[in-house]
Amino acid sequence: MSIFEERESNIRAYGRVYPVVFSSAKNARQIDEQGKEYIDFFAGAGVLNFGHNNSRMKKAMIEYMEKDGVLHSLDMQTTAKAHFMQRFTDVILAPRKMPHRMQFMGPTGTNAVEAAMKLARRATGRHEVVAFSHGFHGMTLGALAATANQYFRGASGVPLLHVSHEPFGCDIGGLAARYRDPSSGLEPPAAFLLEVIQAEGGVNVAGKEWLQGLAALAKELGAALIVDEIQVGCGRTGSYFSFDDMGIEPDIICMAKGIGGIGTPMAMNLVHPDLDKHWSPGEHTGTFRGQNLSFVAGAEALSYFESSELMDEVADKTRLTRQLLQPLLNSDSSLQLRGKGLIIGLDVGDGERAAAIVKRCFEDGLIIASCGSGGRVLKLIPPLTIPEDDLVEGLDILINSVRSVMEEAA
Repeated sequence: MSIFEERESNIRAYGRVYPVVFSSAKNARQIDEQGKEYIDFFAGAGVLNFGHNNSRMKKAMIEYMEKDGVLHSLDMQTTAKAHFMQRFTDVILAPRKMPHRMQFMGPTGTNAVEAAMKLARRATGRHEVVAFSHGFHGMTLGALAATANQYFRGASGVPLLHVSHEPFGCDIGGLAARYRDPSSGLEPPAAFLLEVIQAEGGVNVAGKEWLQGLAALAKELGAALIVDEIQVGCGRTGSYFSFDDMGIEPDIICMAKGIGGIGTPMAMNLVHPDLDKHWSPGEHTGTFRGQNLSFVAGAEALSYFESSELMDEVADKTRLTRQLLQPLLNSDSSLQLRGKGLIIGLDVGDGERAAAIVKRCFEDGLIIASCGSGGRVLKLIPPLTIPEDDLVEGLDILINSVRSVMEEAA
């Protein structure tokens, strides 16, 4: 550990929570250099929906490199990019009758959010973007302005402007009335930016009626509806998009994390053609917007959505998770469970308590993270491909850790 302590920046975070050196990983397990195995309920903060070192994706990537396939291409055309785009069209967009264009801008989610906000402002000629309390959208300045967490915002060093925040789940009727009132002082925004499920914000799930009301308001005001799918997309909720069953049609969908399939970086915005026409060639760039290994792995990841098999498994694992956690909830009424599919939040009411549970879990062989206000929510985001035995074993560690810490705190 000495090299990390001596030379890595003080900014490091997860390395302090999980103070070992990992050497290998497969599907839902990681192994440290001492040979100890850990069940992974963190999955790279939602990157590894298909597990560590997914065999199908690894094989495709190795074959591509052995043929000297193009690895870096900016936004030039390559066979890997064409294959990914065609696969994404055939498997995801066409069945949903979505006309959206694919914009590749850079390797991370915050790049996707930056591009989405820029385009909405460009297309509408307006400056203000409305985001929501407890939302997390990234760490670069534009996206950070939309992020609500004060700890993250405080590191910016400059004012974070042109974004306002409404309560998540706010009264849409009241908000609409304020915009319609010519004496309210409110100008129509360029966009409304939201997560259907606020992952870092505490696994807060938006209601269908609220989402439909917000979408209708955005349309009435001529504002873009931007949905941030970065952590909860790519099958995490039991369907490819978290909004699939919500009856809304976003103008821009921000994607990253799981879309690269195996953990290599990739970010993509799905942009409605009516907005995409406002871009001029090269107006928004990014050196790593042509990450061909991610195109290769990402195209292979789409094979999981050609049938309902994986999503059926996610539904079964979701039911099993909730079933096994229910006795814990019954034994302590202060605990709250929320989520959708295999993103589940266990609210233990206190950040210090959650941190103690995370520590106890790790000591017993489970990697899990906390989120939400003060870090009070334990977030379960295992790989969608996690074997049932690993899921049950991990839940057993979690339940025992929660019970132990809660009893000590009583």
